Amino acid sequence: MSDTPMEAAPFAEKAPDAPVRVLSEGLASWLLVSPLAILLAIFLVIPISVIVTVSFWGYNEWDFYPDFTFENYEYLLTSAVTFDTYVKTFSYVLMAWAFTAAIGFAVAYFLAFHVRSTVWQVALFLVCTVPFWTSNIIRMISWIPFLGRNGLANEVLLQAGLIETPLEFLLFSDFAVVLAFVHLYTLFMVVPIFNSMMRIDRSLIEAARDNGASPFQILTNVILPLSKPGLMIGSIFVVTLVMGDFITVRFMSGSQSASVGRIIQNEIALLQYPAAAASAVVLLITVLIMIAVMLRLVDIRKEL
Repeated sequence: MSDTPMEAAPFAEKAPDAPVRVLSEGLASWLLVSPLAILLAIFLVIPISVIVTVSFWGYNEWDFYPDFTFENYEYLLTSAVTFDTYVKTFSYVLMAWAFTAAIGFAVAYFLAFHVRSTVWQVALFLVCTVPFWTSNIIRMISWIPFLGRNGLANEVLLQAGLIETPLEFLLFSDFAVVLAFVHLYTLFMVVPIFNSMMRIDRSLIEAARDNGASPFQILTNVILPLSKPGLMIGSIFVVTLVMGDFITVRFMSGSQSASVGRIIQNEIALLQYPAAAASAVVLLITVLIMIAVMLRLVDIRKEL
């Protein structure tokens, strides 16, 4: 009986240190995360806050000034031009996504399941990255002499007798815009899909084959479902890049087509910064909604 108080005494002396230890651990955690928090605040939170603030300012032909008005959003959300531009942009996004997803899936499938050697997988994957060694603008402009009225494509078709007159739709058209998007952004599909396919347990494919599944059934019931996280990550990249692009639409359409990015570019060129900020906010919200919908379809945390 007399030993019990003596044994409990050390624990009683250590008890006051527990809150101090918890406080020090919490402080250490905050110190560890503070550099990242500061970077996010400087390069993300503050710029977006400034854009949102300026979007409520007023402007005229020669100046813009602090104010709190909804006129920028009212004009933007009720304008038929804005609606048509968003429809055109969504059409670009849909077509670019469809082609990049199909090509990216095919390339990733070939690298993951038909190339047995790891060395060759790495070598062929690096070949896919060769176009990225040059700037986007150079790669985009390189299509102009190929697709032009007197370009290589029309010359080959004329020489082969497949057409009698040059094809006008190849350049400065929606076809050229979508082609440039596919060329520029397909690799953003290849990389995450290839990463997902390399994580697939090959024993699942062997089990499906042993149970009599055809190659098409293995593709649709095993490989495709397990590749969805990578496909969704690539889709997020492509959607966000195409939604905000303006230089591709300008060059490849010959300034005959519009996109949301071009609206913002034109407003900035006209020094209509509040209107451009409002357009940027609406574009950001639209993209976030699209990403939220995609994240509801597939849990990409499996890839992260």
